[in-house]
Amino acid sequence: MSRLRRLFSRSSGPSSAPTADARPSQADARRATTEHFRTFVTTRVGVEAYLEPPTGDMPTTLLLIATTGEWTRRRVPDEKAARGLADDLGIPLYDVRRTGYPQRMREWNTRRRRGEA
Repeated sequence: MSRLRRLFSRSSGPSSAPTADARPSQADARRATTEHFRTFVTTRVGVEAYLEPPTGDMPTTLLLIATTGEWTRRRVPDEKAARGLADDLGIPLYDVRRTGYPQRMREWNTRRRRGEA
């Protein structure tokens, strides 16, 4: 089968989809997200969590922001999962629809763009 034909093919043969072994399971993905967030919280000061609601092109996400403005974001299944994760990490959770993003995050992004951070 030509490369172009494989690209537009609807078949789910071995050349068009990764094997199940190549994709992480949901449990593995959750463990990786939890571990990433736990590392972020333990290696930074004053971390807070911000819930980002799903949009047309993005799922629900949880954003962690340190006092320096440094941040990290990961997908979460839903708001309940985000609240549970913030509770497990011992950090406050805010809803960006109500609070907006903190100024320190915008300042950190600006410094990064300028090459100052």
